Amino acid sequence: METAIPVHGRGNFPTLEIKLKELVQVVRKKLQKDGIDLRDVRLNGGAASYILGSENDQAYNDLDLIFGLKLTTQNDLQKVKDSVLNSLLDFLPKGVNKERMSPSNLNEAYVHKMVKIYNDTDRWSLISLANIRGRNVELKFADTMKRQFEFSVDSFQIILDSLLTFYEISRAPMTEHFYPTVVAESVYGNFDVALYHLNNKLIATRNPEEIRGGGLLKYCNLLVRGYAPTEDADIRLLEKYMCSRFFIDFSDIMEQKVKLENYLADHFVDEDQLKHDYLMTLWSVVNESTICLMGHERRQTLELIQQLAQQVLAIQEQKVYNKQMKMYLFDHKQSFLTFDQQKSNLIIDQVYYGPFAYSYPGMERPQHYYTVYTYDYTNQSTCPYCDVCSQCV
Repeated sequence: METAIPVHGRGNFPTLEIKLKELVQVVRKKLQKDGIDLRDVRLNGGAASYILGSENDQAYNDLDLIFGLKLTTQNDLQKVKDSVLNSLLDFLPKGVNKERMSPSNLNEAYVHKMVKIYNDTDRWSLISLANIRGRNVELKFADTMKRQFEFSVDSFQIILDSLLTFYEISRAPMTEHFYPTVVAESVYGNFDVALYHLNNKLIATRNPEEIRGGGLLKYCNLLVRGYAPTEDADIRLLEKYMCSRFFIDFSDIMEQKVKLENYLADHFVDEDQLKHDYLMTLWSVVNESTICLMGHERRQTLELIQQLAQQVLAIQEQKVYNKQMKMYLFDHKQSFLTFDQQKSNLIIDQVYYGPFAYSYPGMERPQHYYTVYTYDYTNQSTCPYCDVCSQCV
């Protein structure tokens, strides 16, 4: 909450350095000013799981905040949008002319995506602030939500009200011995079971046909990161439901392409190899569990996934080639430098801590992993190794 998160602007718009606690306070004040009171503020999804999990390798991408409030009319959704966009003005760097920043300009510059849902069962809106590293700040304003989670491992919510109150009234800083109490919940139903799933990397869900996209992309993401279905899960049946709902929501091949590309960009930053493994896992699930598509539609989707996987491999190969060329050019340049010039251009890339040598029973003496050369430098007028060198000129 106290770490500054960069929100990157498009084009020439400056990057905003935003602390979550300050963003929540500003948004809450502007909502209250517009006559909308908040029930509570919660940290949701992967970030909450990261905090509660016992494993250090728990990964999360977006920072999800849920603002609980009452949305009586669709006009309230517009008030929410205006409050968020106007809040961004408070985080613009000094020297920026705020009077020239209209809500539409801020929306175009900093909003990654925006969703509004208003019907009998779901009344909520989502405003996602862009981060080029995939760690978007997602602000969800919810009155009612029929489905609040995809899998048990991302069903946790941490209520932040006591923490926000502490920031407002406490003059003493927070320490390991002085801190407020916060409450965590699991909307999966059973907190202990969900926490057990999280700490043991288990996949469990209910009624995936209720999830937009069926949870298919998230499911394959969990699989490729080492999660496994629980023993009591009928995973083949669940996969069929996931695939069916995904192709209901994204029936057109271009919609599927856009969805997959956006998901890869948001959830696999600098993870090219894992991205390829993910696509292969997705291909396998779609190939084995899709029952709702015509034959040519299924082949289209499988070919799309294969093409994306080939693109990932091509990018990997290009990166390897570029690195090899840099090393070649570096070595080629070094051959024209004196010994002292070469030393001044060297930097430490990796440090090898050993063992320097190894031995087996019966060996007369240890063997070195690398060939060892020793040189004795003497200040001679001639060099015994070449006709002309830097020491002889």
